[in-house]
Amino acid sequence: MNAPALAIIGIGIHPFGRTEGVSGRAQAVHAVRAALADAGLGFGDMQFGFGGSWSAGDPDTLVSELGLTSLPFMNVANGCATGGSALISADAAIRAGLHDVGLVVGFDKHPRGAFNTDPASHGIGDWYGETGLMLTTQFFGLKIQRYLHVHGIGTDVLAAIAEKAFRNGALNPNAWRRKKISAEEIASAPMISHPLTQYMYCSPGEGAVAFVVCRADRAPDYTDNPVYLSGAALRSRRYGSFEVFSPWLALDAAQSPTVDAAAAAFAQAGLTPADVDVAQVQDTESGAELMHMAETGLCEHGAQEELIASGGTALDGRLPINTDGGCIANGEPIGASGLRQVYETALQLRGEAGDHQVPGGPRVGFTHVYGAPGISACTVLTR
Repeated sequence: MNAPALAIIGIGIHPFGRTEGVSGRAQAVHAVRAALADAGLGFGDMQFGFGGSWSAGDPDTLVSELGLTSLPFMNVANGCATGGSALISADAAIRAGLHDVGLVVGFDKHPRGAFNTDPASHGIGDWYGETGLMLTTQFFGLKIQRYLHVHGIGTDVLAAIAEKAFRNGALNPNAWRRKKISAEEIASAPMISHPLTQYMYCSPGEGAVAFVVCRADRAPDYTDNPVYLSGAALRSRRYGSFEVFSPWLALDAAQSPTVDAAAAAFAQAGLTPADVDVAQVQDTESGAELMHMAETGLCEHGAQEELIASGGTALDGRLPINTDGGCIANGEPIGASGLRQVYETALQLRGEAGDHQVPGGPRVGFTHVYGAPGISACTVLTR
């Protein structure tokens, strides 16, 4: 394992879901104060901040509530990889020797209903919206149809994945959806985009996550239970990859940006997917978790069905995945979603996940987020 540059010494979260009367910025302030308290530090101790939000306000304005201390605070916007990009930016700043300790925060508060995105903002024509593919439920339905066909996987696995998400979410006090739903009920729910039913999709939501981070060699000065960012990478799509808001497929298909990002994160950490004890992967819908399990290298393509059916991805399985319920149970506030994965993994590595704690004292965690228009961010976390 390679020596990390950054350690997470404080973690904070505002519960995900719908919090009427509480702004996204207020949720972010809550998460930051929790992270500072966890680290035993004050906002005046922070030397920098990186933060991201899609629709809930400018993160740098949080200093109005947190403290007017003149620290450099940079806004980060990178779609579903916003939170991961903020963390990667903090890692780069520390690696460059610019700062020793600082803040990372991601938050959002989306209105009810599907994400409303203009095709022109992604460099494509109005026709793409007119055909219905800007509604990502349709894109993901098409993508998983093809994947199941190519790899000979049955549709029953999709309900099993969502069942696990709701089962884990029911144990997570910060999750939005905290009610178990059986695979039978999930499979028989209204069909949204074949083969994906209503309960196989996540929903836009609200929430916030914050971290206090520092130079890895300084971590013991602050805590006796640090979590290290051993690898972190973000990649965009290649020519020929079939991604959301990328409305064509080349004759020769290319690998997903997830493949590149995961490989780069593991290489930086000096570890492999076989070393992972607990993982969080993007599950915008059940099919996404299925595909990303293999694209990240956690298993072979086509091997997911047996792994899931045997309970291998459950909390007590050999490779627990989306232990907090993932996006399906938590919803997706874009600015916070990737950082939620890191928060959950830090809890697991610290042994503080309570009712949804993975047994056996996990030491290596992996996170993966994917989003439009074909970007992926991955981290490898260790203790």
